[in-house]
Amino acid sequence: MYVIGTAGHVDHGKSTLVKALTGINPDRLEEEQQRQMTIDLGFAWLTLPSGLDVSVVDVPGHEDFVKNMLAGIGGIDAALFVVAADEAVMPQTREHLAIIDLLGIERGVVALTKVDLVKDEEWLSLVVDEIETLLMGTSLEGSHIIPCSATSGQGLDELLAELDRLLADAPERPDLGLPRLPVDRVFTMSGFGTVVTGTLSDGWFEVGQDVEIRPGEGRARIRGLQSHRETLEKAGPGSRLAINLAGIDKDAVQRGQVIAAPGVISGTLLLDVSLRVVNDAPIGIDHDDELEFYTGSSRVLARVRLLDAEDLLPGESGWGQLRLSEALACKRGDRFVLRRPSPADTLGGGVVLNTRPGRRYKRNDLRVIERLKAFSGGSPLEIMAALPGNRPQSWQELRNASGLAATEALTALGQLVQRGSLVLASGSLDALRDDSIVFGREAWETTCQQALELLEDFYVEHPLRVGMSREELRSRLRLSDEAFDAWSREAQARGTLQLIGGIASLAEHKVVLTVTQQQAVDGVYERIRNAGYTPPALGEVEAEIGSELLGYLIESGRLVRVSPDLAYEAGVFTEMQERVVAFLKEHGQATVAEIRDLLGTSRRYTLALLEALDQRRVTRRLGDTRVLRGG
Repeated sequence: MYVIGTAGHVDHGKSTLVKALTGINPDRLEEEQQRQMTIDLGFAWLTLPSGLDVSVVDVPGHEDFVKNMLAGIGGIDAALFVVAADEAVMPQTREHLAIIDLLGIERGVVALTKVDLVKDEEWLSLVVDEIETLLMGTSLEGSHIIPCSATSGQGLDELLAELDRLLADAPERPDLGLPRLPVDRVFTMSGFGTVVTGTLSDGWFEVGQDVEIRPGEGRARIRGLQSHRETLEKAGPGSRLAINLAGIDKDAVQRGQVIAAPGVISGTLLLDVSLRVVNDAPIGIDHDDELEFYTGSSRVLARVRLLDAEDLLPGESGWGQLRLSEALACKRGDRFVLRRPSPADTLGGGVVLNTRPGRRYKRNDLRVIERLKAFSGGSPLEIMAALPGNRPQSWQELRNASGLAATEALTALGQLVQRGSLVLASGSLDALRDDSIVFGREAWETTCQQALELLEDFYVEHPLRVGMSREELRSRLRLSDEAFDAWSREAQARGTLQLIGGIASLAEHKVVLTVTQQQAVDGVYERIRNAGYTPPALGEVEAEIGSELLGYLIESGRLVRVSPDLAYEAGVFTEMQERVVAFLKEHGQATVAEIRDLLGTSRRYTLALLEALDQRRVTRRLGDTRVLRGG
């Protein structure tokens, strides 16, 4: 399925031409029909002479409605570029051509409309020359110019034949297994509910499929699919679709959001981009300019950070980051347009290189520029190697962000892990899951070095401690729980770290006590062990031997802490746990009083023990009783 999009100045006959070609009036709004001017996107379809079915997106040409034009032009395969013979090239003719060029639309035909109104052949020849000159240096250079009239029918057969020729060798839209549809219309239908429209890319949708609405947290199910008013069970990349969504209200979806399979895309506020200023832009783009950013069907304000220049003049290119005023959902490889809000002009655009930079870069950093070059024109290996950057990411995040087909991304990952360029910190490639964590080599080594330095500094300050708490180390490494767990498992497998009982330590670290310290520790330990089920309060123990030696006893596993002020000797704790488990297996459940009587201790000790067993997921509370976890 292919999509053709119109472009051109207001009142040059785009909608009239679409109606003549398709038999469908794309001006669906009453105001559009009254004013005979397209305000919002219009849609139609036709069958070309070869039998190929295509969709048509008709966009407004008036300057005031360029933002609506941009919402529809991004997902097209060929441009139907319209110039009226009686008026020739006009301001929006130039702007729409600049937008087509920025969006990389390389297939197009120029419909020289209203030729029935022009009797002067010399004038027509001049208009054709002007158009050919205008197209030079753009993505539509060399496009055929076909004189036609929607009123008389002149040239319409030639126009359809040229569209057929253009699309005959057009590449099929890629199926990456990552379906997404930028929403350009939202409405309700009686008896159906919420309906959205847009052009599907990167994968397939089918009836009954669960989808997400991004940015945001919306979720829905596909109740129905239609294309060209035909009901479908499945639809593939390039399809112009109407999707009936179940489980979500119309007001919860809006133009600019993206309907996608779960986990395929997420919102972002920061983008790495390549930038280009159009040749005839009235001004250039300066560092820190705030401009309107358009991609897919989205429009937000963006602060431009130029990374390798103070400004970009008309015709110049560069690298940058965009800080968005609100989150939007896009992918690597998506094209965008930048316009200044007032006076309204298209200044430039470019390509999204990375949707998850993780941080603002230093300007004029050669390493950053080389990374962006890899994103821009690199091989799958170079793209995948550059993606993790300075922070670990899940395999699903990396695969989706790469813009590569699933098999291509997996092959690149395998090669990079074998080379050591990437570190898979969640098992082997054979056991790869969506949530498997991947580090870039530099980020892995930096994390390991930081952990080493943090623990060495900790030992200097606390020489009698076995190690740092897991949570403190995770926080100081600035890793998510998932990333820390993956990193620590891999670090333990490599013999550089130990993580026992929530305490992280260096594998080679050993606590060495003086004779006096050892005597103090042994004495307290024996006293707590001999006290059995009623040990002394930890505050009393700390007053006797100090916090460092008490911490050593707990971290070394000789004592098991069950509350802030209570710890049992490890063997005693195991014995108590076994007795509680045996009792619950026999009786099914037990009250605090029954466990107290079983152990022959007080309510204070019993409550502390049971809460510790709850935390260890041995037991769980059920009303006023305890039962075995899973029982």
